[in-house]
Amino acid sequence: MIAIENLGHIDAESARLARRRYRAGYAEPTSGVAPGFTQANMIVLPRDWAFDFLLFAQRNPKACPLLDVSDPGSHMTLLAPGADLRTDLPRYRIWRDGKLAEEIADATTAWAERADLVSFLIGCSFTFETSMAEAGIEIRHIADKSNVPMYLTNRACRPAGRLRGNLVVSMRPIKASRVADAATISGRFPAVHGAPVHIGAPEEIGIRDLSKPEFGEPVRVEPGEIPVFWACGVTPQAAVMASGVPFAITHAPGHMFITDIPDTAYHA
Repeated sequence: MIAIENLGHIDAESARLARRRYRAGYAEPTSGVAPGFTQANMIVLPRDWAFDFLLFAQRNPKACPLLDVSDPGSHMTLLAPGADLRTDLPRYRIWRDGKLAEEIADATTAWAERADLVSFLIGCSFTFETSMAEAGIEIRHIADKSNVPMYLTNRACRPAGRLRGNLVVSMRPIKASRVADAATISGRFPAVHGAPVHIGAPEEIGIRDLSKPEFGEPVRVEPGEIPVFWACGVTPQAAVMASGVPFAITHAPGHMFITDIPDTAYHA
């Protein structure tokens, strides 16, 4: 985790404006929103499951790079002073006994069910998309104004306590001539998933049909483009389902928490 106090004064007005929109009820996938500011996946668990998840993240850092962990009962984070994790994401998912119970715009009522909830903020690959776009690499889901496609793979994560599940990946089609550049650029951001985990041949990681992602929306793959796959922070949601977790709150896939931290803070 970064030393927040060493960042100095950063004008994060675009990130604050986005959070205010979401608190007011506006919903949208957040890729391309507040460019230059780090985005985060979120999972919120009762205290008696928090250690299991902390161990799960430690054992699976590519999929679950932790940016912040709250105190039990807190809905605040140092990554965005004044923000409220119950209201400041565009969409939330509520999970009961490993099943998706509802998707909502405000998690305040669900949060009130438990006084001991621990929030985990996890690095998101949206963070390195700005640098890729600045290098002239098209981000297809941004260009087409859609949600990034995410797939459940056949790669098992390392279990931890009661938690188990397979890796989820996000996919971006990249021109063959720019794949190495995309891998190099994203590799400079290890705290937000870093370099790809797989390139081409989706069937090798258990993906049968790119047009049918388990999460998000499909995107065009043009001739001469190669599907490139990055570890994804939706992996904890796959673990919630596989493990039958009694209660959890997460972000809706593609609908992230936007922090006040500049992307450059996580540049290796």
